[in-house]
Amino acid sequence: MRAERSDGSVMCHDLCMADVQTGIDPDRLRIALDEVRDELAAAARWSGRAPGAVELLVAGKYIAPEETPALVAAGVQLVGENRLQQLQEKQAIIGDALVFDFIGHLQRRKVREVLPRVRLIHSVDSLDLAREIAHRAEGTTRVLVEVNADEEPSKSGIVPSQLRQFIADASQLEHLVIGGLMVMPALTSNPEDSREAFSRVRDFARSLAVEWQGRHDLSDLSMGTSQDYVVAAQEGATIVRLGRGLIEQGRV
Repeated sequence: MRAERSDGSVMCHDLCMADVQTGIDPDRLRIALDEVRDELAAAARWSGRAPGAVELLVAGKYIAPEETPALVAAGVQLVGENRLQQLQEKQAIIGDALVFDFIGHLQRRKVREVLPRVRLIHSVDSLDLAREIAHRAEGTTRVLVEVNADEEPSKSGIVPSQLRQFIADASQLEHLVIGGLMVMPALTSNPEDSREAFSRVRDFARSLAVEWQGRHDLSDLSMGTSQDYVVAAQEGATIVRLGRGLIEQGRV
């Protein structure tokens, strides 16, 4: 049994190794990517932004490392990984042909290895993790703060009522810049159910950006998965995270 998580991956109640995707056809995947990008461009225009305002991140958790060249051939540009080992394996195969972000729960002991390998960490969910990133950073490092928008007890992330204080505390860390928020709305079958959470967090991010102008930029919103990425783009997402469902469309 499985359910899609807000990082675009699948949460397994049983062993999910069978869900690792192989046999990706670059041409089929390119068609699927183009369709999603067209939808994102339309959603960005709907919100008064430029068509290229929303990045498409492909969540790589269920993509076998040997399939990484097929992602490049299909025109994937940005991949989000949940685990250090898969990140290492894929980079060993593909080098710098893809940009990688880290979108999963990050253990502090793995920060040292993850940090130089990724453009952006989306999932800062504790002050201890923020401290470790700042300690390991070589120069200024932008991160996203994971927000538990609906305050679900089973999910990680900073609840909205504690976000302002979290950023104030993180501001004491010299090398850390809050570049935005990563939103984790409740699982739903109706995309419209996510709209209120997205708009609420977007407005909160704008308010915080004014408060922390010159210290944090808060310009990125990583929100939206296969369940609601069009709504997320309409409500201000700058990055959407699509995983297993997208990759399945590109399989032979």
